[in-house]
Amino acid sequence: MVKIVLVATSAGDLKGHPTGLWVEELAAPYYIFKEHGYEVVIASPKGGPCPIDIASMAPGMFTEPSKKFMHDGEAVGALSHSVKLADIDWSTVDSIFLMGGHGTCVDFVDQPSLAKGIETLYAAGKLVGAVCHGPTGLVNCKKPDGTPLVAGKMVAGFSDTEEEAVQLTKNVPFLLEAKLKELGGKYDKLGDWQSKVCVDGNLVTGQNPQSSEEAAREMVKILG
Repeated sequence: MVKIVLVATSAGDLKGHPTGLWVEELAAPYYIFKEHGYEVVIASPKGGPCPIDIASMAPGMFTEPSKKFMHDGEAVGALSHSVKLADIDWSTVDSIFLMGGHGTCVDFVDQPSLAKGIETLYAAGKLVGAVCHGPTGLVNCKKPDGTPLVAGKMVAGFSDTEEEAVQLTKNVPFLLEAKLKELGGKYDKLGDWQSKVCVDGNLVTGQNPQSSEEAAREMVKILG
């Protein structure tokens, strides 16, 4: 059975702005992976309950998978009792998927346990996925040769224009699109709020919440 770890943020505040996990980015992939018989583990930097960005449950944002998830006792239970990243034995894991929400701008940066998981799996040729602000967790990761993990790779992530649209450019530690380019990533995108996914070897990245389902389906194609 394929074992995949879905990583959520533990942070509910970004410089005074209430935030957390963007629930769509967990919900849609969660059910896609479950439908394919995968063992799904929800993890976070601190472990335990993960905050949800209330904006992800606002009218127009609260997708059908999100509604299903929030009314699913087993799913909500897993999110309420997430596994601490430091406690995961990565040798037993086949893939990792980093979900977004602005909380990642707080605790996916300089997060040793997360970096260890990503680098361990990537070096072993296993699949690494991330969507929206999830790729924030990739920026400090290295390939086995010491170069940035994203260098030379086709990558997507929350665009600078999308960050401007949500008016949080002054809150984030860096603009993700600009950072990925700075690290040598071959960043690609579509217009704001359009689904865009990049697949490059064993790295799959998506641009925004609208890309979560497509990203998960691309990962399933690879994982089988």
